Amino acid sequence: MADASLAGRLLVATPLIGDPNFERTVILVLAHVAEGAFGVVLNRPSLTAAAELVPGWGERAAEPGVMFIGGPVAPSAVIGLHPGGAIDLNVAPEDTPDAPDRVRMFAGSAGWGFEQLAGELEDGAWWVVDAKPDDTFTADPETLWSRVLRRQPAPTAWFAQFPSDLRAN
Repeated sequence: MADASLAGRLLVATPLIGDPNFERTVILVLAHVAEGAFGVVLNRPSLTAAAELVPGWGERAAEPGVMFIGGPVAPSAVIGLHPGGAIDLNVAPEDTPDAPDRVRMFAGSAGWGFEQLAGELEDGAWWVVDAKPDDTFTADPETLWSRVLRRQPAPTAWFAQFPSDLRAN
């Protein structure tokens, strides 16, 4: 798997992740090349309406209509995705041919340098799974981690029930 691109697949944080930025996250890998990888966290909605931050495009934000925290890298950069791919948020929707009606916007991203992601995969920090079309635009992002795990074969599916705090178990 080290040589295969993970672009278009999901990275699902395992309980071994060890980084609070990524606990229980589901990341859509947007690019994966020899120099590194890049993606966005799909299940960290903010409390800020996308329309407040990205006029024009924000009004087209998919439910729940908020800006998502895409990751800790470049938090002031906004990435826009629609069902057909990425969009240029610097061009107004009315100036964009075939502008999509539904977009998801992410402040920041997740990134890995050369060999970094391979090392995290070897350490068991991530499960690599196939994405479903609705994962990126789910109206219920808070349950995405457990839903993605539930649809995996055992034993991975068993982790969908893993408590967020072992002390409360």
